[in-house]
Amino acid sequence: MAVDADTVRKIAFLSRLKVDDDKINDAENEFNKILDWIEQLNEVNTDNVEPLESVNDEHLKLRDDVVTEGNQRDEILANAPLSEYGYFVVPKVIE
Repeated sequence: MAVDADTVRKIAFLSRLKVDDDKINDAENEFNKILDWIEQLNEVNTDNVEPLESVNDEHLKLRDDVVTEGNQRDEILANAPLSEYGYFVVPKVIE
């Protein structure tokens, strides 16, 4: 399977990425390298390989969920540069 310039444009459109016209050929080459690498991976014989759930044999040790030191809104907001009505005040980022 090979990717052409039209496919790169379609992928860019669907993923909402802006790819300049002078970069289309570079992206096409990168996609084709990735697909070639995947084809090489498909050639690996994995018939006698057990599926792997985790690289660690140990199970995670769970701890009890314990709520500690709750209801400290005022102490937390005391560290904020600016607060109002019990909330952090931050600059507007969307115009």
